[in-house]
Amino acid sequence: MIIHLEFESKTPIYVQLIHRIIAGIAKQELVAGERLPSVRSLAADIGINLHTVNKAYKELEQKGFILNHRQKGVVINPDGVPKADVSFQEEMQEILHPLIAEAICRDVNKKDFMKLCEEIFTSYVKEES
Repeated sequence: MIIHLEFESKTPIYVQLIHRIIAGIAKQELVAGERLPSVRSLAADIGINLHTVNKAYKELEQKGFILNHRQKGVVINPDGVPKADVSFQEEMQEILHPLIAEAICRDVNKKDFMKLCEEIFTSYVKEES
């Protein structure tokens, strides 16, 4: 998986890194048990500070996306990502509420908003036959 970061973005680099790794897992470009580069190696490859990678890995580990295995290094959680629970549902609502409110303030109608959500969601899910 190639990780592309936008250094001119308003989104912090460690957040972009988290988003790219989660997207890779969602698109099955990264699979359970797969090794990720070490903090030092990834930082050198991307050209960012190793503390930035470490911060991203720590957050991904707290959310259950990766494990820091003593012998194997950093791996995608071999047991899979924990399923959505009440805490995740609450977190999702916290993120969506202000986004929907801003969309309404900016005259984005429900149909366009839902269409965009549908397009983004399907970009991560393989076609069901």
